[in-house]
Amino acid sequence: MTMPERRTRAPRPGRRFDLRSTAVFFGLLAAALVIGGLAVRALAGVVERRPVWAVVLLCLGLAVAVARGRRRRRLSAAGMARQTGRAFARGTSTALDALDAPAPAPPVVPAQAGPVDEITSPLPVAQGIDHEALTPDEFEAATAELCARDGCTQVQVVGGAGDLGADVTALTPDGRRLVVQCKRYGEDNKVGSQDLQRFGGTCFTVHEADVAVVVTTGEFTVPALEYAEQCGIVCVDGDGLLAWSQGRAEAPWAAVREETA
Repeated sequence: MTMPERRTRAPRPGRRFDLRSTAVFFGLLAAALVIGGLAVRALAGVVERRPVWAVVLLCLGLAVAVARGRRRRRLSAAGMARQTGRAFARGTSTALDALDAPAPAPPVVPAQAGPVDEITSPLPVAQGIDHEALTPDEFEAATAELCARDGCTQVQVVGGAGDLGADVTALTPDGRRLVVQCKRYGEDNKVGSQDLQRFGGTCFTVHEADVAVVVTTGEFTVPALEYAEQCGIVCVDGDGLLAWSQGRAEAPWAAVREETA
């Protein structure tokens, strides 16, 4: 008995499983994920510091997506992984360059030069504003403005490193040389006798003052006031400064004029 011959189906053409290609694909995919994580982290920093970069990268991504959509040809899995890795690498490099770029320097406002009596805009202290709200430099400039307001000429702010105790110098309305030291202290920090002794050792001998004044936003200790009285230094505390700035008290050099008259 003859058995009928069974027909076998011809194998369909297709791709054979390639272990090497599969390993390469997953290796590239893992690398792409790592690079993607670094890129996301870098982009987060860029977005926080420079939001404009987020808009630029988003537009770049949309442009790449549109360009890819127009290309109809199919890409292999390995090729897609390679292109994805290169794209992430370029994005990471751009983000890191943006992070390394120095931030733009703030605009530099030129300092107003010249004697204080030539400055036309009044300072807040001349209007009776809280003196303790000013910085030390602003307090010196405000004190100089008060001197110019009350008729002094050749008013200059000379405080700084090596000033030897003089922060403001001027000529009083009657022509005497005025030397002022400014102490912007708080309520818990009083001007002591050591501060007065340092100023007293330079105001007359070095700066050749006819009138020496110490102005503070706080108070003076009793020994400081006693030393100032012995040396002929005028002390203006926070209350006296407020009264002077509001026009309720005479300028400090007026008291010296009355004593020597």
